Amino acid sequence: MTHVSTPTPLVNGATASRREQILTAAAELFAQHGFHGVGIDDIGAAVGISGPALYRHFRSKDAMLGEMLRSISHFLLDGGTARAETAQDPERTLAALVEFHVDFALTHPSLIVVQERNLANLTDDDRKTVRALQRRYVEVWVRAIRDAVPGVSEQRARSAAHAVFGLLNSTPYTRQLADTELADLLTRLALGALEALG
Repeated sequence: MTHVSTPTPLVNGATASRREQILTAAAELFAQHGFHGVGIDDIGAAVGISGPALYRHFRSKDAMLGEMLRSISHFLLDGGTARAETAQDPERTLAALVEFHVDFALTHPSLIVVQERNLANLTDDDRKTVRALQRRYVEVWVRAIRDAVPGVSEQRARSAAHAVFGLLNSTPYTRQLADTELADLLTRLALGALEALG
């Protein structure tokens, strides 16, 4: 089994369950080959079981994708909300949100790729759920930006949040620096862009 030190978007405990192992493997395969380019047998082979055995854990590949994207969206919302509620002042809140999203982007590049490319492949119900969670995550950022940069309109703050997400979520495609150096660069760029709103 895969051992991780802290919960991740797809693994909730110190040790990944079989179901979580399947989701993690599927995320890597979907990122590399696209949702439609990956079959059940491919996912099964990646975790050492037969394709049909996956149906003991998920009713379909669509269900797997739905759970994956819901998990990512919950992870971001919960993590962002926790940081916004515990930071001591508006500037630290914004810095904590940037640090959290930078860490997510660098640690889980395949999840970013899957999330960006596969909303259209979700069932209607899953798409609505994921979209609602994403909107709530954006609003955490909007509040933090408006608290840290007085006088910024809600619309400008929302546009700025999406622009920062675009910057941070580009990491799966532009990793030419060591992670620590890239994390520092992304943090400086994101905070600099947000400070420029004032």
